[in-house]
Amino acid sequence: MSSRNIIPKTVNPDLKKEREGASFSSEEFAAWWAGGKEKLEFNRSVREYMYKDFDYDESQQLYYKSHEDMCEFAVKSSIDVAKKLRQLQARRNPGGNEYWPTLFDEPELWSLHRAGNPFSVMYMVVVDALKTQCTPEQYKEFGVRVERFEVTATYAQTELGHSSHLRGLETRADFDRITDQFVLNTPSISAYKWWPGGLGQSSNHAIVMAQLYIDGQLKGLHMFYVQLREEGTHEPRPGVHIGELGKKMGFLGVNNGFLGMKNVRIPRTRMLMRHAQVHRDGTYVKSPVDALTYFAMLSTRCIVARNSAVALASAATIATRFSAVRRQSPIDTSLPEPQILDHVTQQLKVFPEIATSLAYSLAYNYLRELFNATSRDINQGNYNRLPELHTLSCALKVMSTSDSAAGIERLRLACGGLGYLASANLCNIYVNTVAACTYEGENTVLLLQVGRFLMKSWRAAQSGAPLAVTASYLAEVHQNPEFGLWSGSWDNLVKAMQFAAANKTRLAFKSLSNRIDNGETERMASSHTGIELTQAAQLHARAFVVHNFLAEVTGPKSKARSLALNRVLEDLLELYLVNVTLNNMSDILRVVHLTDEDLNKLQARLEAALAKLRPNAVAIVDGFDFGDAQLNSTLGFYDGNMLERVFDAALKASMNRKSVPKSFPEHLGPFMKSNI
Repeated sequence: MSSRNIIPKTVNPDLKKEREGASFSSEEFAAWWAGGKEKLEFNRSVREYMYKDFDYDESQQLYYKSHEDMCEFAVKSSIDVAKKLRQLQARRNPGGNEYWPTLFDEPELWSLHRAGNPFSVMYMVVVDALKTQCTPEQYKEFGVRVERFEVTATYAQTELGHSSHLRGLETRADFDRITDQFVLNTPSISAYKWWPGGLGQSSNHAIVMAQLYIDGQLKGLHMFYVQLREEGTHEPRPGVHIGELGKKMGFLGVNNGFLGMKNVRIPRTRMLMRHAQVHRDGTYVKSPVDALTYFAMLSTRCIVARNSAVALASAATIATRFSAVRRQSPIDTSLPEPQILDHVTQQLKVFPEIATSLAYSLAYNYLRELFNATSRDINQGNYNRLPELHTLSCALKVMSTSDSAAGIERLRLACGGLGYLASANLCNIYVNTVAACTYEGENTVLLLQVGRFLMKSWRAAQSGAPLAVTASYLAEVHQNPEFGLWSGSWDNLVKAMQFAAANKTRLAFKSLSNRIDNGETERMASSHTGIELTQAAQLHARAFVVHNFLAEVTGPKSKARSLALNRVLEDLLELYLVNVTLNNMSDILRVVHLTDEDLNKLQARLEAALAKLRPNAVAIVDGFDFGDAQLNSTLGFYDGNMLERVFDAALKASMNRKSVPKSFPEHLGPFMKSNI
């Protein structure tokens, strides 16, 4: 059977009916989600230009490539994106940067980097790190070259034997006074740099995190800009041992690599010296705040939080459209099979993930504003916001990645067997998202850092010292430990989560203090209290997200939205608050007195919230405004012709080019004959 003309030119009638029955404007939602009508129109104009030649068939054939071909294809695809963005910039605003390089690794263009972007780290991490860690002279000398893509660079921090424990990194940079150079070495296999995206064969430079030694004295971790390959030939430079890691679960063509160095020499001025310096005579000037060395990672964690919300929203769009056109399992046997979106169990799989993507997107907006404010403060020599920014970026990075990864898997399951197909693209969205649970700080390690911040904050609350804004609820709970009456209002639900988080923090602090009182060192006691610290950190993050979601939906910003859109956002808020409350009930019951009737009312509210969202579900995900090429999913096209697209993709599978496979005459046929 030929695949020609198998896909209808019309929109699936079920999807058409869903859109016509919505109570609000998807266009208004899309403008709100994008950050304004002007931004929405900008995004659409970019997509129209960048995706006009997108080849769906070529994209589906990607999964049949070898690993080497996949990596080569990834470089070609990403360079094609760079070329088109440069053309777009030159056409619309020569000399500007709003298209190139700003959009190179933005979510709008993810699907154009079909096998992953080997240069993602360069623009996601390296450029920001150079801007924040270089002196102006250094940035002009070599930072600008990276930003312009005149060279390629990655960020080499993690080692084969050391990842989240940065102080344990073994790579060392010794200052040679005679030659005015640093000498870099990876003294063991465990010291090899491991994982940086693009390091394998795509990068000719790297920011290398190494232990600085002057006259044999350790000065701590610092960043060094190191050339790894010759710019003309791309051959590794003397003393550089570099290569590719091989196949992974996801990021198929991102070209993650390893790096070993033996007596690799670089000029002294290749240490990034905005905050700490080594002078010609070997004098060392310490950074005013050690955490400034890791400031670029904070920016990256902000981006990870945003990307996780976008990934979850894209998966929710696919699953919602699938659920609206898939018909199965009659509720009333006298009627035709219903849309599976009519089943309340399907609604519970899908709708909470839509709400969760909104919650984390709004949380990211707050985090980005805090990051920008902190950056301005640092430029003025004020570092007071750094601890709060570090803690919130850790907390949201952890919870957005873990919740999004779990949510995408639930959405894949909601699509039944078809969700398992590569052509559905849910597998690709999942493996790329779940990787973020580990990179830029392993999630458990980051939770422990949040937990330590909470211990300091609880101690401050006890003494009446000022607290960070996002931890101020701890002082309120400490001063008024009785929750009061349960009303079930939105404010009440947020308060319950804050009390649960504060109580978990109090209990962790008590356990930590008891262990110290019994003779354990603070580090040992902290290690033994690790489970409680991570639990407190998770609840702290959830308390922030629910509080921020409520403020964004019901606060002053609501006045700029229509009544219809506000009602939909309030419905999503209601579902999110009730669902999160029910999922954390064991901790809430420790601080709030709830009767069986109260719990039954919450269950009824959950089901009522699902029912209210049912007529608007398709219109909501339409409001995420993902183009078909962005989703790149046979299940998620705007036209809803899901069955035909799944079948079309199967017909075009490479194995169907031959009617008889090679294995039949070589193996299967002879073996069957041997049994006669």
